[in-house]
Amino acid sequence: MRHPLGSPHAGTPFVEFRDVAFGYAGHAPVVQGIDLALAAGEVHCLVGRSGCGKTTLLKLAAGLLAPTAGQVLLQGRGPAMGAQVGFVFQAPTLLDWLRVRDNVLLPVSLQRRPAGQDVQAAEALLAQLGLAAFVDRYPRQLSGGQQSRVALARALLLQPPLLLLDEPFAALDAITREEVQRDLLRLVRERGTTVLFVTHDIAEAVFLGDRVSVLAEGRIVRSLSITDEAGRRDSAAFGAACAQLRDALAGEEVPA
Repeated sequence: MRHPLGSPHAGTPFVEFRDVAFGYAGHAPVVQGIDLALAAGEVHCLVGRSGCGKTTLLKLAAGLLAPTAGQVLLQGRGPAMGAQVGFVFQAPTLLDWLRVRDNVLLPVSLQRRPAGQDVQAAEALLAQLGLAAFVDRYPRQLSGGQQSRVALARALLLQPPLLLLDEPFAALDAITREEVQRDLLRLVRERGTTVLFVTHDIAEAVFLGDRVSVLAEGRIVRSLSITDEAGRRDSAAFGAACAQLRDALAGEEVPA
């Protein structure tokens, strides 16, 4: 079930970019004129070629970068890291010397000594991701897909209302990638988590996203709402949505 973008809550953005630009002194802007609003619980995917500014938008949403123009708002206020934001990077970035359970508990361990309820929460997440038998293993003893699931569990442990993902499944084989995509959707739907997901993969964006925005040369050139039917890989609507986004990436769309 896709996020009900037409619901009453859809009019109150959870994350909002207002005419946002970012660039480094003496260089052309990395992104500019970005107007984008995400409703609470929405999964929004960003697609675009390398260097178009996708990861920069994630960093702006997280507060890791400050816009050089415009505003980035989280629940009507400035962005904030910590418990409000979970971040999953391109590589799992697990600590080799920690067991799986302790890697998931890392966000808590950085603040205080994990309590029994923290351990239970970590193990419950790992069980939901099919890793109950792997909690005492080290990252080197896991497959790439298993490592990606551990990274996802770590990002969700503190139940952040906003989850940012930067091409986290790019290195996985096709079957594993689809499995982890389904795991991600199930977990964020259960929690009502708002998601901003960056990918190069058009099919991944259509499968995951309630909406998909195409970036080109630092600007959003197309945004497409994805219906329930279009979110099924075996449907004609899925192929049509992929084709529209591919055309936008190829420069055949005017800015919307």
